[in-house]
Amino acid sequence: MPGGAEAFELVVKFCYGVNFEITVDNVAMLRCAAEHLEMTEECKPGNLLGRTEAYLEEVALASLEGAVTLLRKSEELLPASEKAHLIGRCVDAIASITCGDNQFSVSLGTPGSVGYNGVSAASREVDDWCADELTALRIDTFQRVMIAMKARGFKGIAMGTLIMLYAQKSLRRLDMHGRDRKKMGAKQEHEKRVVLETIVSLLPREKNTMSVSFLSMLLRAAIYLDTTLACRLDLEKRMAAQLGQAVLDDLLIPSSSPEAGTAFDIDAVQRILTDYLDHEGEAAPRLDYNTDDDFSSVPSPPHNDVGQVGRLMESYLAEIASDANLSIETFAALAELIPERARFNEDGMYRAIDIYLKAHPHLIEGERKKVCRVMDCQKLSREACAHAAQNERLPVQTVVQVLYHEQRRLHGAATQPASAAPSYVGGESPALSYKPTSSFNSRQRSSVPDEVARLQRENDELRMELLRMKMRLRDPSVAFPAGAGGSNGAVGIPSSGKPPLPKKQGGSGGGGFMNSMSKKLGRITPFFRADALGGGRVRTKPPKDRRHSIS
Repeated sequence: MPGGAEAFELVVKFCYGVNFEITVDNVAMLRCAAEHLEMTEECKPGNLLGRTEAYLEEVALASLEGAVTLLRKSEELLPASEKAHLIGRCVDAIASITCGDNQFSVSLGTPGSVGYNGVSAASREVDDWCADELTALRIDTFQRVMIAMKARGFKGIAMGTLIMLYAQKSLRRLDMHGRDRKKMGAKQEHEKRVVLETIVSLLPREKNTMSVSFLSMLLRAAIYLDTTLACRLDLEKRMAAQLGQAVLDDLLIPSSSPEAGTAFDIDAVQRILTDYLDHEGEAAPRLDYNTDDDFSSVPSPPHNDVGQVGRLMESYLAEIASDANLSIETFAALAELIPERARFNEDGMYRAIDIYLKAHPHLIEGERKKVCRVMDCQKLSREACAHAAQNERLPVQTVVQVLYHEQRRLHGAATQPASAAPSYVGGESPALSYKPTSSFNSRQRSSVPDEVARLQRENDELRMELLRMKMRLRDPSVAFPAGAGGSNGAVGIPSSGKPPLPKKQGGSGGGGFMNSMSKKLGRITPFFRADALGGGRVRTKPPKDRRHSIS
């Protein structure tokens, strides 16, 4: 007997004329019991089957709340409810009401959020109860409801919200951060896998209907549950289409394969980036509103977010660089995949390389050169150049390249007029951002920019000379590129064209050079202290011709 003892008791009351009320909660089991006992109109007019049919048409299937409740009750009576055609009728009623009357919206608990038809969810929200009831259905029933609603015009944003709610409820007890699957039985794992694959097949095709974070959560679950390859590739392509909206946590996908070695699934991220680059710049459909306040899919102009994606991938490289099992080939392959147009400067790449070299201290010189080959030294900012020139983890060849390109940059700045502000990759010099106070008179105020620019150039030249001397002490066999030093390895003529600093007579070569630099640094004391270099006594009193230029 469908419905068990409760249904049998109500049937007996009906047969003996005892009054009872037919409600949404019991009409499903009464209809199935009448079908099972063949209590049709042919046996007696006004029989139980006819009574229940009238209630279904006039009450239960006439409202969204009634149809959803009836569907939930019918699920408990399978397969008898399917034989009585209750499941299909409930699905059709829900789809017709939600899409025909435009009265369904989902707010996800956020006041004023946009639901169906773009109207404020607070004004047209049925109830969170309806969404809770729909998302509590079995996966096969939920799939039938979504397909029927989509066929009747249910739009992407509202459908995506319902699917998101259903996925969160179904997969919330899934531990995707560990590799131990013994806590989950084979049957339960199979059920979770079927649910996830069905959810992915129901995802709307419109772009931006699902957040990247949600897609990342589904991909982690798909890798953990070992779903089909088509399911995982579908999620990766969806993430690639919205990679410009992703954050670092969205790409930190744990690796569930013990033979992978690394903590994160780097192959998946590499496929996502490759797919993004393949479709970069294409006009993608987006959701918009037409004059009838309805959703429409229209092509939007391509939004070039490649720079943001480049910074994201550099951050990802820096995050995974500390993994001791990350090979040089994998690191270099992912770094080389980032296009040049996405790398405005190389500071992020340098940071990732530095972290990798620090986490792998046993690399030989050739291996460190291979890692550093993915970085363009010409695009380093001044701060990164200063750090790289003193970084003992970098190979000597890379440090020489950094010094050489910095010298060329300084030479280009020195050839500009004194009044023109030099251009530096990675930002303006801190000294050039100096602004005079209101206490300066007009003559002094006009001379300050020229004075600051000249002092800054002298300071940069001295800093480069110091770095080259350090490199000479570190490795005497290093040969600097042309223009970066003399033929005998000594510091050559500065890029500004001035003669080299004179050596102090009667002292050693190294001491005379340091004392000479100390005296020159003494003339730019507003920015550096010469006595910090260990030189001799220097004059701290400014010369008369600019005694009042900088206080």
